[in-house]
Amino acid sequence: MRDDELLTVPEAMARLKIGRSALYDLLRTHRMASLTIGRARRIPAHALDDYVQRHLEEAAR
Repeated sequence: MRDDELLTVPEAMARLKIGRSALYDLLRTHRMASLTIGRARRIPAHALDDYVQRHLEEAAR
């Protein structure tokens, strides 16, 4: 996955294997970065990697 790749909501959902509500909750609470282009929401691929890494680090504590 390229770090500069921008994912749609369905693509991010599929990669994380979570539902739409769960993803929008992560975005709404700023636990995952995203940007809006016009009316379209895009999630940088590195934001998924960052979220997973933080989650793993928290679980290891």
